[in-house]
Amino acid sequence: MAPASPAPEAAEFDPDAAPELRRAAVGAAQHGQRLDLGLVELAPEFSRSHLQGLIERGHVQVDGVVSSTASRRLRAGQLLRLELVPTEESRAFRPQAMALARLYEDEHLLVLDKPAGLVVHPAPGNWSGTLLNGLLAHHEGAAHLPRAGIVHRLDKDTSGVMMVGKTLPAVTALVRAIAARQVHRRYLALAHGVPAEPAFSIDAPIGRDPQVRVRMAVVAGGKPARTDVECRAARDAISALSCTLHSGRTHQIRVHLAWRGHPLVADAVYGGRAALGLTRQALHATELRLAHPISGAALAFDCPPPADFAAAWAVVTGGAG
Repeated sequence: MAPASPAPEAAEFDPDAAPELRRAAVGAAQHGQRLDLGLVELAPEFSRSHLQGLIERGHVQVDGVVSSTASRRLRAGQLLRLELVPTEESRAFRPQAMALARLYEDEHLLVLDKPAGLVVHPAPGNWSGTLLNGLLAHHEGAAHLPRAGIVHRLDKDTSGVMMVGKTLPAVTALVRAIAARQVHRRYLALAHGVPAEPAFSIDAPIGRDPQVRVRMAVVAGGKPARTDVECRAARDAISALSCTLHSGRTHQIRVHLAWRGHPLVADAVYGGRAALGLTRQALHATELRLAHPISGAALAFDCPPPADFAAAWAVVTGGAG
């Protein structure tokens, strides 16, 4: 294959830069070779799977025509054009300005009211537009912290109060406080069915669901998890619940309540059905109590639910808090 443009020193990109173009003619030695293997010679610093992804996304041309089949056989004399665009993953950790509903902020600690629909941390399918992207734009120090200072997460469709460290000492102290169960977190939830008891605790280990890997489940050998539940009101087979976490497992409240036969309203992943105008899981982080990670001062935050949740809650409780 004829020489291509000089390769960059590393396979890293400025996500906002124009894509690099590489062109080469197929030589006699590459005649009959697969397209993806030919591109490996054109861009040897990239993996074959990455180059296959570029083919699938329409960033490769053969003789001026887009070719989206990695197994296509090359012919001597054909002209290859490769557009080296950044991967979605490479865009995950760049600053993106966004409005942050701040409940408290100083040089060490940020407390937010997270809206439903906002993803906290980049993951497949959500490589940009996350809270992490917003934190990187919010203050320079976030770029030097693990996960930009995020010490706990709320699910995408869960709204409410969450805390973020802004310095490494603060992040370390917050992580330790959560592990020592010194951070009080209370949620409001709307769930199907009416519990047999007005107040109860669910103490059951949580781990990855062995049948459906995108879900969590109560499983033997899972991590210890405890949720205290209080039923505030019930109407038309839907209960208004107050849930206090004693651990912070992934999907903990959703999993525990579903395991007890009370999936959250509109939580399709765990068996909940849409109701009361809610089409997202009916869960809101309403209360946070902690000691300031640096000064030790007692801090308390109460975060009222957004309009959709508040309206549904009022229907079940008759307007009571």
